[in-house]
Amino acid sequence: MPTAIFASFEAGIIYAIMALGVYLSFRILDFPDLTVDGSFVTGAAVAATMMVSGVHPLISTVTAMVVGFVAGCFTGVLHTFGKINALLSGILMMIALYSINLRIMGKSNVPLLNEETLFSQVEGISMFASIDRALNNFWLAIGLGEPVPRTWMVLFFMIVVTFLIKVALDYFLKTEVGLALRATGDNQRMIRSFSANTNVFIILGLGLSNALVALSGALIAQYSGFADVGMGIGMIIIGLASVIIGEAIFGTKTIVRTTLAVIGGAIIYRLVVTIALRVDFLETGDMKFITAAIVILALILPRIMGSYKEKKRKATRQAEWNRTNGVTSDGKGEHHAAVKSNS
Repeated sequence: MPTAIFASFEAGIIYAIMALGVYLSFRILDFPDLTVDGSFVTGAAVAATMMVSGVHPLISTVTAMVVGFVAGCFTGVLHTFGKINALLSGILMMIALYSINLRIMGKSNVPLLNEETLFSQVEGISMFASIDRALNNFWLAIGLGEPVPRTWMVLFFMIVVTFLIKVALDYFLKTEVGLALRATGDNQRMIRSFSANTNVFIILGLGLSNALVALSGALIAQYSGFADVGMGIGMIIIGLASVIIGEAIFGTKTIVRTTLAVIGGAIIYRLVVTIALRVDFLETGDMKFITAAIVILALILPRIMGSYKEKKRKATRQAEWNRTNGVTSDGKGEHHAAVKSNS
């Protein structure tokens, strides 16, 4: 069980990059972009195909990110210049990307088990071997038992990469272009009154969003050891679940806090799924149902909690008003207060 939780934490930090992309489109731009299910696979397909062809893993990963950016821009163009509904433009691009991904890979699955990846290169650094041994000894010393994690370097590497992306995104959203992007999502009519071209910001935002999604897909392919044409199914739900869970638990007072919440939400989501699959009556095939249930709970529970807190605040205000106006709890002083006010 501890090893499974470690693996889910490891995968969660990679999926967090995809969740940041979903946050950019759904929360910042207020755009329901379903391109995610296709661009995630596009990133994996481009990276895997290039690595199998002998291209350096870093170049392959960056190229996958660029192709994801282009896919997102096409969705933006369909919506802005083609005047196609936001939801429909994402669906159309997602469908188109299925065939494009098959063309890129040449088949439905590209294995990477014998190929050099970013993670294999990180693991191959000799100085990290001693760190792995020390951490595994600590793992055993605190009683977590066998098996120990194969390597800790993938986790540390992805924590650094994910937080660098988070910091870059935080900085970007505070720049002039980033503020215009946020304003476009909040109120397009208002930002147009300042002679800003909202079409450009929508295209740019969707491009950046899908670039992050494609990067996550490329990294997941290298982490899993394969790229598959069906690996992106339901990815938008996973991204939304990560965003909603993170916002509900950690809050959204500032951009820095919100992006951190999205990362935390992605990790918590993977942990919840891992623990849920350990329940006897649930199987691996139930994962989509578990995902839907998590999203439903993440959407409903904050509303219930918010309603409860609001009722509590109203009751507190009413009690203070009663004390101020001399109204007793049994209602005997209510008539007296009314008479006094009429006189």
